[in-house]
Amino acid sequence: MTSFIIKSQVDRPQHSWKKDSNCAFCRIINNESPSNRVYENDKVVAFLDIMPLRKGHTLVVPKVHYSRLSDLPSEYAAAVGEAVSKVAYALTQGSRNTALNVVCNQEYAQAVPHVHYHIIPAPNYNASSSPAIAEVSNNKGPPLTRRQMHQMEFEGREELDDEDAMSLAKSIRARL
Repeated sequence: MTSFIIKSQVDRPQHSWKKDSNCAFCRIINNESPSNRVYENDKVVAFLDIMPLRKGHTLVVPKVHYSRLSDLPSEYAAAVGEAVSKVAYALTQGSRNTALNVVCNQEYAQAVPHVHYHIIPAPNYNASSSPAIAEVSNNKGPPLTRRQMHQMEFEGREELDDEDAMSLAKSIRARL
């Protein structure tokens, strides 16, 4: 899913991946930044992505700052896994789309150096709700390459509208 940014990772300087007091997710966890939370317990928080790939794109984040999944203590890894399953179920029920991508990056393609999982509803090509999907559907030329499709999907991202976010978060929470 994130392979469209491979070239941007080539020759990228190594990060120390130490704790960052400016971590966007730590600020959300500490209620210093706004978010549209859909799930929370003592170890995990899940909230809607502010630049979703598709409607319902949700992030599941442990409440401890670790940048690498491989370093995450097992009790937090277990809590994240349970939350991913619960949120995925609620998301599929709310969207009536059982197809999902669940992704966790470690360093490579990781935009925020804090462990997190993306739960992304798969596109519904029958709905043609996206101009990019409609363009692909009407394409009379050769089939698009994976890279072209990933690029179109990336370019089609829009900031999440506050009203839509509140409604969507409420719908997901109701199914947890």
